[in-house]
Amino acid sequence: LQKLIHLLQATDDPLIQEQALITLSNSAAFSVNQDIIRNLDGLSVIGGMLSGCAPKVKEKALNALNNLSMNIKNQEEIQVYITQVCRSLESAPLNSGLQLAALRLLTNMSVTSDYHHKMINSIPCFLRLLSEGIERTQIQVLKVLVNLSANPAMTRHLLRAQV
Repeated sequence: LQKLIHLLQATDDPLIQEQALITLSNSAAFSVNQDIIRNLDGLSVIGGMLSGCAPKVKEKALNALNNLSMNIKNQEEIQVYITQVCRSLESAPLNSGLQLAALRLLTNMSVTSDYHHKMINSIPCFLRLLSEGIERTQIQVLKVLVNLSANPAMTRHLLRAQV
């Protein structure tokens, strides 16, 4: 895991970055690896791949963060990327893998109400995707919206959102 994280830091080759991120993402399926990746500063390395990288690399980084977000301590570190993830969601091509990866991560990050406030500005985007997206996009958006709607503090924001 340490070598993969170092490889991500050392290369600009998108194909190598994608493969390293896929391997880290698969490794994150095991809870012990989630802690190891966090302790090796892997979350910030993977989070750094969300800016200035090829769309496929961003998608793989989002998938890795999604798998890593199954851990409360990891969520505390991943939450700093929520605004950036929302921007990626809004600028990604409709129904793209990048958009779905962003929605999956936002679904996990919205399971508790801790980070809902960071998603308020994206509510109009969620509603637009619900209207314009294909079924798999709509289902993923609905998961985020259901999580947000479970928080009474979000009711006003959800009902006042302009689409």
